[in-house]
Amino acid sequence: MSDLQTQLPTDTWIYTSWEEYEQIVTNLLDEKGKSYYYKGYMRLEMPPVSFDHGQDHVVIIFAVTLFAALKGIQARGLDTTTFRKTGVQDCQPDVAYYLRERAQVIPTGTGIVKLDRYPAPDLVIEIAKTSLLDDLGTKRSLYEELGIAEYWVVDVTNAQIIAYAIVDQGSKRIQESQVLPGLAIAILEEALRRSREINQSQVGTWLLSQFQQKEA
Repeated sequence: MSDLQTQLPTDTWIYTSWEEYEQIVTNLLDEKGKSYYYKGYMRLEMPPVSFDHGQDHVVIIFAVTLFAALKGIQARGLDTTTFRKTGVQDCQPDVAYYLRERAQVIPTGTGIVKLDRYPAPDLVIEIAKTSLLDDLGTKRSLYEELGIAEYWVVDVTNAQIIAYAIVDQGSKRIQESQVLPGLAIAILEEALRRSREINQSQVGTWLLSQFQQKEA
């Protein structure tokens, strides 16, 4: 085993070959961690995960799924799933969504989602507390190259969402989702703020009222 595998440095990008990266990730199958590979560098993010991170993770998934259901938009959400272009790129975003006709594109029973065979998700979301700058920087470049349509970074500390539309391997800030038209980022940020003061069932009731007002 190499020194890199023994030390398992985390939360930083380490230069390594794809072959060594695959071996390290294979050795970590029983660990609850996330791994990324981009431009010859790997990054490991291992537990523990904070309460605030876990809370925002649940609120965002609920909000997006509820909005899609109310709008009749087909949606398939994925939690910490591996997306891979073998030998080139690998990522495990906190949340990903396939929408509309793509919602059924990946069959049940699929392991790693191989992007040489399947399309990239329409929406990727990273929940960031200690990883904020990396999520806004290197990971954003990774998702631009993968061809994700939209990318959100949830800033846990400030209850904010930095959202980007991705076109032609570039990104621009948006205040309303383009893959989920009518979903204002400000509403999601308010839901995150409310979740600091009230329980998630109450946040869900508030979100439902907001989304239904939009339909009226």
